[in-house]
Amino acid sequence: MSDCAIRAEGLGKYFRFNRRHRARSLHETVERLAHTPLGPFRPAATSDDGGFWALRNVSFEVKHGEVVGVLGANGAGKSVLLKILSRVTAPSEGRAELSGHVGALLEVGAGFHPELSGRDNVYFNGAILGMPRAQIRQKFDEIVAFSEIESFIDMPVKLYSSGMRMRLAFSVAVHVEPDILLIDEALAVGDASFRAKCRRTISKLVEHDRTLLVVSHDASVIGELCTRAILIEEGRMVADGTTADVLDRHGGAPRN
Repeated sequence: MSDCAIRAEGLGKYFRFNRRHRARSLHETVERLAHTPLGPFRPAATSDDGGFWALRNVSFEVKHGEVVGVLGANGAGKSVLLKILSRVTAPSEGRAELSGHVGALLEVGAGFHPELSGRDNVYFNGAILGMPRAQIRQKFDEIVAFSEIESFIDMPVKLYSSGMRMRLAFSVAVHVEPDILLIDEALAVGDASFRAKCRRTISKLVEHDRTLLVVSHDASVIGELCTRAILIEEGRMVADGTTADVLDRHGGAPRN
């Protein structure tokens, strides 16, 4: 098996605006820009057809057993990168190769059907992540116990809070026993005790040489979990090095 778990070569993602939805009021436009001043709607990133590059020319490698953080402001392109790596969306340019069984925890509740119960969604989400039904059945009680939502497991997921959805999604993702785990901002949701529990679980995965790519704008999460970090600004990778060096480049945020 190759020593490389993740290889990204010249990755780029271009979004073209749907012209049917471009005619919004001036008030809506100003309000949207006010809430996302550092988001993807930047003149420098746009082009003549009204689209923009959310990610451009991103290349890096992650070895098996490495824990790498991806830092950047909201709208920098971190989540787009993770969606490309997890095959949720295809790149507009470049390519990505992952070696091993991949588990992905993207935005809260991704892969869940809101009308189905938590119980049904464990099977549904587990199947999406490649877990055989027999294995899901074997691990079901363990998954639910870890999520700490036993009393609500037969309720429709649409009635769950964001924290409850995160608990269940995280529990399914880690019980898939992936070789590579991609995590997007999930550790910023939920109460402190459950976040600590998640981090302990991640530490155990690391001890078993699992590969982790953790996307977050929270420098303390990256500082605690990762030995290496990548910094993305305005869709481009501007730093790749030790966590300490990249955190300093990012603004000297506190680290553990």
